[in-house]
This record gives sequence, structure tokens and C-alpha cells, in this order.
Amino acid sequence: MADQTTTATNQLTNVATFTGEQVTGLTMSHDGRLFACFPRWRDRVLYSVVEVLRDGSYNPYPNDSWNHWKGHPQENKFTCVQSIIAYGNSLFVLDPASPEMKGVIGNPTLYEFDLNSDTLKNKWVFDRKVAPEQSYLNDMRLDEELEKMYITESGMGAIIVLDLPTGVANRLLDKHPSTKAEDVYLTIEGKKWLKDGKQPQMHADGIALSTDKEFLYYHALTGYHLYRVPTEALINDDVDEAELAQQVEDLGKTPAPDGMIVDLNGNLYMADLENNAVMYRTPDGQFRTLVQDEQIKWADTFTLDHQGNLLFTTSRIHEAVGDISEMEFHIFKVPLAR
Repeated sequence: MADQTTTATNQLTNVATFTGEQVTGLTMSHDGRLFACFPRWRDRVLYSVVEVLRDGSYNPYPNDSWNHWKGHPQENKFTCVQSIIAYGNSLFVLDPASPEMKGVIGNPTLYEFDLNSDTLKNKWVFDRKVAPEQSYLNDMRLDEELEKMYITESGMGAIIVLDLPTGVANRLLDKHPSTKAEDVYLTIEGKKWLKDGKQPQMHADGIALSTDKEFLYYHALTGYHLYRVPTEALINDDVDEAELAQQVEDLGKTPAPDGMIVDLNGNLYMADLENNAVMYRTPDGQFRTLVQDEQIKWADTFTLDHQGNLLFTTSRIHEAVGDISEMEFHIFKVPLAR
């Protein structure tokens, strides 16, 4: 890993607090509407998707009915929402349909809501070929010009490429080491992170598109290596798996992150889960610390506002075991790298 330079900052600002509700995803629309999501990793999940208001309060999105889980898959109801992305007048909601990560029930689905009317606009359903029973569709990035959605699959390890106009989805790099967890243990806040007493093996998770959309960056959750692949190779049906594998580039060792995002200057932001920090990789490959604070307990997902800030959730995955009713989960913001 490149030398790290620490940039001291105390400009961490709390945007919203959720007590007893484990937030993971967030996104901000072009007109400043902020949304957050809560995966169904336990029995009690109040809402799957909410809109966060300026005073920090929140309302179920698009309404209460969509968020009213009855224990089995139903039409126009969320099962287990993992991530969300706002673009233009749309909010994309990714539902891997795997409550408590115990296996897919029904079908994983990507929903598109019209932010003008707050109604369902489109949906794309993934079959078992693309999203097998033990899959977990995790994070996503949109290339709006090419109308492609790139999705990480962390349950087994793969990259999913969805063509929005046709609905055709391809499962790629599912045998390649770049999408797989490494044989490592993460040490977070001084303790070895275990899941059900075992070594977690969380595969491709964090994902980001380069500013020019020419490269897709991705990273296993339990791992220290960052990879990228040309998007042209991912979307070209004439490139077979062997040729695609040859174009994957290992960018070297990094901190252990969860989500990732690229700003307009080409800086790639990612968490340093083991050091309560958010890092960024400059376009020339140097790693620097954006902010480090004890309040940053598992920086999970990132979004950008239009005032030059990075917003992120703290999902406290390493601590959220058993009763979480008194635990606080946050959305923070901090100025972007200058």
C-alpha cells in the first residue's frame, strides 16, 4: 500500500441518528433529497427505505405499505433492501431478497421509483442464474449514459452487469480471485471480527465508477486488495471470461473498506474499518486520511452532496449483535478532499 498521509480534521457533522435501526445505504438526489436503507438482518426492522428530512427525522419511502414486511415475498413490498442510488428523477432500490443473509427467497429485484411522483417506475427481477440462492446482491453503481447498472455480489463473489433497457443481466468474474474474500481476519476497535464465532468471508462488496466511467473499481469486504477492470470489457459480449480475467488489474494493498465512491476530481473514498477512519486514494495512487474519529464505527456507504461534502453511514456491523434497540447508528458528513 502506498504511504498514507493524514489530513487532520474535526469537521465531522452528524446529519441523522437512528436508534435501534441499523442503517447501511444512503444516497442524495440532485435536488438534495436524502434517502437511507436498512437491510433485514434481524427480525425487527421498522422500515427498509426512508427519506431523511432536513431536521434528521425520517419517513418511510415510498410509503408505509412498501415497508410493511409480512414474513414472505409479496408484490410491491420490500424484502431486504441493501443499497440505494438516486440519479436524475429516479431512486434505484436494490433488494437482494435474502433476509438475515440466510438465502434468497423469491427473487432479488432492482426497483426504480419516480422521485416526482414517488411511485414505482420500473423493476428488474434477477433469476437464479444471475443471483443463486446463496448470493447477496450488495452495492451498485450506475452508468447513466450507457444505461448499465454494475452490482457487486458478496454472498458468493461476482460482478453483475444489468442492461437497463433490455433487462439482460450477466454474472461475471464469479470464478476470479478478485471477487473473492481473502483469508484474513479484520481487527476492528481492538477485537478480531467474527461472525457467528467464525471467520467472515464476505466477497465483492465496495464498488465505484471512475469519473470518466472507463473503469469499475471493486473490493471484497474481508480483504485488503483493490481491483479495477475496464467497463468496456464488462459490457462487451465478445469478451469471454478468460479475456475479461486478463484485464482485471490488482491495484495493490489498501485499508479494509466497505462501500466506495469517486468524486469529480477522481479521488476514490473508502473506509478504513480497522482504524475508525475514511481514506481516499488520489488519482496518482496515494492514500490519504480524510477523517479519523472514534465516532466512525464501520463507515459503510457513501454519497456526495452539492456543497462539497461526503456523507456516510456508520452501520456498526462488528458490534450489532443481539439486542440493538439502544444502539445509535448515524449519518455523518465531512468536507471532501481539497
